[in-house]
Amino acid sequence: MTELELLAPARNAEIGIAAVDCGADAVYIAGPGFGARQDAGNSVEDIRRLCTYAHRFGVRILATVNTIIYESELPEVRELIRLLADAGADALIVQDPAIITLAGEEGIGIPLHASTQCAIRTPEKAAFLEGLGFSRLVLERQLSLEEIKAIRQAVTAELEAFVHGALCVCYSGECYLSEFLSGRSANRGACIQACRSLYDLADGDGRVLVKDKALLSLKDFNLLDRVRDLALSGVSSFKIEGRLKNASYVKNTVRSYSDALDALIAANPGRWRRASWGKVSGGFVPDLEKTFNRGYTPLFIDGERGKWSSMDAPKSMGEEIGRVQDIRRKGASVRIAVALDDGGTTLSNGDGFAVISRSGGIIGFRGDVCEGNTITCKAPEGISAGDRIFRNLDSAFERELESRTPARHIRASINVIPRPEGYEATAETEDGRSEKVFLRAGDDIARDPARMLSSVREQLSKRSGIYSFSASVPDTADFPVPFLTAARVNSARRDLASRLDSVPCRMIPMPPLSSKEPSRCKESITYKDNTANSMSEAIYRGAGATRVEPAYEISHDVDAELMRTRYCIRHELGLCAKYQGAKPPRELFLLNNGRRLALGFDCVRCEMTVKSAPAQGPRPQNGRSGR
Repeated sequence: MTELELLAPARNAEIGIAAVDCGADAVYIAGPGFGARQDAGNSVEDIRRLCTYAHRFGVRILATVNTIIYESELPEVRELIRLLADAGADALIVQDPAIITLAGEEGIGIPLHASTQCAIRTPEKAAFLEGLGFSRLVLERQLSLEEIKAIRQAVTAELEAFVHGALCVCYSGECYLSEFLSGRSANRGACIQACRSLYDLADGDGRVLVKDKALLSLKDFNLLDRVRDLALSGVSSFKIEGRLKNASYVKNTVRSYSDALDALIAANPGRWRRASWGKVSGGFVPDLEKTFNRGYTPLFIDGERGKWSSMDAPKSMGEEIGRVQDIRRKGASVRIAVALDDGGTTLSNGDGFAVISRSGGIIGFRGDVCEGNTITCKAPEGISAGDRIFRNLDSAFERELESRTPARHIRASINVIPRPEGYEATAETEDGRSEKVFLRAGDDIARDPARMLSSVREQLSKRSGIYSFSASVPDTADFPVPFLTAARVNSARRDLASRLDSVPCRMIPMPPLSSKEPSRCKESITYKDNTANSMSEAIYRGAGATRVEPAYEISHDVDAELMRTRYCIRHELGLCAKYQGAKPPRELFLLNNGRRLALGFDCVRCEMTVKSAPAQGPRPQNGRSGR
């Protein structure tokens, strides 16, 4: 039976614990450095604390050490991975292959996972990384199901795929725009998110075709209804993006996808099972429309292009609820009447709203008083009747997330054998641990034997600690049934829970480091392979490379592609010659704050590139070039 893992993000240990409670099978979190989200670091002691909590349910903790590593940093990284392993991390997610060497030299045998920053999008790349020793491969997000299946056929390593959250417009690990613009490298965890910035789109003559749009910003990923397709394609780990997100985002998304995986497994008995233990019950009802999003897209999962851009709304817009019907101003306040799309929508004081104004800008505001379909707030500028209105903060839902936390319990059966002197109770958890207690009785005999046995069954079939017990007790006995008080039976149940706690949960093991023979790599390793130290270079040369270029962060190659992506601005704007029969301008440029970026279009591969371009000089006069 194949284990399916729901992998949740955690900015800190508290959010990681919330993810466990809401149904995550694994949590990924950064230690004190070298994580691809620089602002999401944690102490080793916090990692240890999270591991202790998560391992009670067999939940895995994956520590991210997924930046490129400079030569001078190798000793620090060596110490870090040793500390993370000692703290209980179940695997390391890494980008730089130097960690393979470091882990081997330190005798660290926990699994290594190749980060999405490794840009894994071909069977050849996947096979090469598996041969280096990676037991899991985190796939590029811009893949189709057919491409995932092809990778599955090429490797035996586990496959992990993102299913939800923010999308990088560029192939993961190959974006150098942030480094080019600001000296802050995405491969070093310091991305400035230039893809969410506003740009003008100009042609080669300097004519502005589109003004002040987030032309590189994508909608958020959502594959909630495609988990079955991914599982059938060979994906075993379903990853939620969001190590910079807050607790409410993590709770909502984890619960949503946990419910989806449970439904998939229930519909296919004997085929799949969850990769950790414990059933989540009670608490809030998840709703992905009510949490942070820029609008949702399945991206390229079906091998087809769609409208992927969030150029009008690079920030969270939330759920569309209706349109502005009427606006009435009174002093510094304004009363906005909303024509709601759904008559069942309830607005609450403190809700957050956004509209896309007729000028194209996003106007956000908070509702101070919400009654029926009207919002009273401080007067926002630029809103007009007829504008579509979105709710990006549902205060009632946020309160529900905060106050109605679900409970996670490990299922355990208790088999009870009545004896003349008492009751023998043996508990066995779903992960295979077993403990026994004997409930010794006094001299009193139960006046109603059937009722006594039923009471023992009822009192033992309750929850204690993290265990949900279900007791099996005979209906009759061939001897006088001894009497026990309910308090004595309840005490025995709590004793069983304490005894089970003292035995480590039997975690489902992860595949160890790959033992496949390394495959040959390409002869020329380019800046896109992000080689930043001698250990990584030695690995590539040992695999057959004759030329190893340094990482872009070291070389700053002026001719480098800053981005390559399946997203295409021409297609998004209806200017695609290949699929839309348009006749686009020969040259297109992105302009922002005096910087000029040249767009390239590889129509054979159906990919767009972004490169630096010199500032445009003065236009030629009277048709002359000025030479």
